[in-house]
Amino acid sequence: MGWITEDLIRRNAEHNDCVIFSLEELSLHQQEIERLEHIDKWCRDLKILYLQNNLIGKIENVSKLKKLEYLNLALNNIEKIENLEGCEELAKLDLTVNFIGELSSIKTLKHNIHLKELFLMGNPCASFDHYREFVVATLPQLKWLDGKEIEPSERIKALQEYSVIEPQIREQEKDHCLKRAKLKEEAQRKHQEEAKNEDKRSNAGFDGRWYTDINATLSSLESKDHLQAPDTEEHNTKKLDNSEDDLEFWNKPCLFTPESRLETLRHMEKQRKNQEKLRIDFSLKDSEKQIILDLAVYRYMDTSLINVDVQPTYVRVMIKGKPFQLVLPAEVKPDNSSAKRSQTTGHLVICMPKVGEVITGGQRAFTSVKTTSDRSSEHINTRSKHMEKLEVDPSKHSFPDVANIVQEKKHTPRRRPEPKIIPSEEDPTFEDNPEVPPLI
Repeated sequence: MGWITEDLIRRNAEHNDCVIFSLEELSLHQQEIERLEHIDKWCRDLKILYLQNNLIGKIENVSKLKKLEYLNLALNNIEKIENLEGCEELAKLDLTVNFIGELSSIKTLKHNIHLKELFLMGNPCASFDHYREFVVATLPQLKWLDGKEIEPSERIKALQEYSVIEPQIREQEKDHCLKRAKLKEEAQRKHQEEAKNEDKRSNAGFDGRWYTDINATLSSLESKDHLQAPDTEEHNTKKLDNSEDDLEFWNKPCLFTPESRLETLRHMEKQRKNQEKLRIDFSLKDSEKQIILDLAVYRYMDTSLINVDVQPTYVRVMIKGKPFQLVLPAEVKPDNSSAKRSQTTGHLVICMPKVGEVITGGQRAFTSVKTTSDRSSEHINTRSKHMEKLEVDPSKHSFPDVANIVQEKKHTPRRRPEPKIIPSEEDPTFEDNPEVPPLI
C-alpha cells in the first residue's frame, strides 16, 4: 500500500526545487496510493494534480485546494463523486475508468461554476440509458463531456426530457447498488476463506538467512568434494508450487471491481516478498590448498550490491542487504583470499587459501603441517647458530670519499683593473685632429 508522505511529494517536486508549499503542479500517478490525504494541508497553491492509476477509493481532503483547476483521478476505485465543492476554480475533472455507479452524485458539481470538462467514460454509470442527457441537463456550466462538445440543441433537448429521464436513472442506480452489495459480500467471504487457508499453510519457514553446521559440512566433504545448497528438493518443490499458484491466479476469471484490483495488488506484493526470500544455490569445493565457494548470484546484478567478508573460520556475503553465511571446514587466510564474478554466468567465485590448522567438530585438531610462525622461528634459530661473516677487501671497495665530494676551488686574489692611459699633447704619437672637439 502506498501512502502520500512529505518525502514522496518532495521527490516529485524537483521542478520547484523540492519546495512543496508553493507547488502548482504535482504528479503522483502509479504510486499504489489507496487514500487521498495531506495534500490540502501541504500544497494549497496546487493548480494541476495528477493521481491517475492508483487505488484511491474516495475523493477526500481536497476541499481546501481553492486554486485547483485540473484534477485527474482516472483508473482508481472511486464509486461516488463527492467533496469537490471547495475546489472553486476547478475547470477539468477526469474520472475515466472508475467504478462510479451513483450517477446522481454529479449534482455535487453544480457548485463548481467554472467546470467546463468532465470525463466519466469507462464507469458503470456511462452504460446507463440516457446517461449523457442526464449529465448535460444536470450541469448547465459544462461544455465538454467525455471529450465531446455539448451542443446548445442537445442541452435544450436534455432539459425538456429531464423529468422523464431522472426516474429511469434512479432505477438503474438501485439495480447497480444491489449488485455491488452482493459483490462486496462475496469478496469479503472469499477474502476470509483465503486468510484461513493461509493461516493453515503458514509455519516456521525460511527467514532469508543461510547457516551451515560445521559437523554436517565436514561429514559431507568426506564423501564428496562439492557441497550443494541444503534442502534443494524442498526448495524446488516450493518454488514450483509458487509458480503454479501464480499461474492459477492470473488465469482465474474475475469481475473488474475495486476488490479485484486490491486483490491483484496484494498478490503482487506477496510475489515480491517471495522473490526476496528465494534461496541462492551455491557449491563448495575443498581441495588440499584452498577452498572455493561458487555462489550463483543473479547474472545481471550490479556488483556494487554484493559485499564479501572472509574470516578465518567462516565467510559472509551480503547480497542486496540479505546475508549469506557459511562455516568453513578449515581455517583460511583472509588476506590472501580473492572474489571474482564470472563473465559468462555472473556467479561469484571466492577462492580462500588454507592454512595448516584444520577445525573439526568444535575442537581444533592440528595436523603435522607446520604453521608459518613455527617455520619462521626455526629458521631464525638455525641462522643464529651458524653465523657467517662476510669479508670485504678494503682496496676494492667502491664507497665514495665523503670528504672529497665537494672540491673547493683555489682562492686567487682579485687584480685591480689597470687605468686607461689617456694620451696627452706632449706624447710624440699624439696627432691633433681639428675635427674632433676637445675633451672636457
